[in-house]
Amino acid sequence: MTTVLVIDDEELARYTLREVLEGSGYTVLEAEDGEKGIQAFHNNQVDLIITDIIMPHKEGVETIIELKREQPDLKIIAISGGGRTRNLDFLKLAGDYGADKVLAKPFTATEIMAAVQECLG
Repeated sequence: MTTVLVIDDEELARYTLREVLEGSGYTVLEAEDGEKGIQAFHNNQVDLIITDIIMPHKEGVETIIELKREQPDLKIIAISGGGRTRNLDFLKLAGDYGADKVLAKPFTATEIMAAVQECLG
């Protein structure tokens, strides 16, 4: 079974991603920030990470850098709505630091599943 770790501080975003991914047969783990996400990664076999960029405690770019340093071939999808300013420059930065795919919120179930399938082959 393929396991996806969803890291997002918005409960609704985690719920929606979980519903879409589980509906396609994936096992889904959740974390509400980068610190908890890295902890979940260390405690589980994870095939793919979907992480928000703007979060409290440890934001997404920092999380991507840390995870890629530990496991360079880990597949990561970065997502962001740009926060209060709607600034999507963070997604470009996430790609520069190792995210395999980036998606701007809101995105469709079809778009996220295409990104997941592309990352997992």
